[in-house]
Amino acid sequence: MRARKNRNEQRAREAIVAVLAGGRASRLGGAKATAELAGRPLIEYPLSAADQAGLATIVVAKADSPLPPIDREIVIEPDLPRHPLAGVVAALEVGRDRPVLVLGCDLPLIGPELLRWLAGQSGPVVVPLAEGHLQPLAALYRPEILPALRAGLEAAVSLKDLVVSLDPRIVGEEELAPFGDPAEMFANVNTPEDLRRVTALLGG
Repeated sequence: MRARKNRNEQRAREAIVAVLAGGRASRLGGAKATAELAGRPLIEYPLSAADQAGLATIVVAKADSPLPPIDREIVIEPDLPRHPLAGVVAALEVGRDRPVLVLGCDLPLIGPELLRWLAGQSGPVVVPLAEGHLQPLAALYRPEILPALRAGLEAAVSLKDLVVSLDPRIVGEEELAPFGDPAEMFANVNTPEDLRRVTALLGG
């Protein structure tokens, strides 16, 4: 058991977190990363969780993506296509041989313990399953699948469909339960109504 824990910890140290902030965010006025949640920019929440987990972090965005002042490496993904795969591919390319834990900037309730645990898992793709839905923007991707991701991006395959085709390790709700309520942890913010709902979950 101790040897397995040590292997997981070693894998976690090798990983980097890539917070994706290149989406359109049309329902939030085109500025998701800077949307205010309980007095803080939305993107600060996943960045803070990664810091608490002790994981190196980058931010991946379009050249025109509004961002608050952040002390992180910012990786600029291509302007086109506007597809979540573009951010995943860009993150793996800059990460070189390191596994990348991809995290959407609109997921403010995922805690550091879960991030650290996910970063230490093995498999080409490790993706949580919450409330019957895969969470490919809160998943671990290893560099060996980069060619498949590039091909999927060129073919405009949906991210979820591509992940399923890669025989992922799926983390079920029983494994997620020690880290909190999956229905809350993976609450994402796409609309003003979502902001109000998540603010309430934060106790605001």
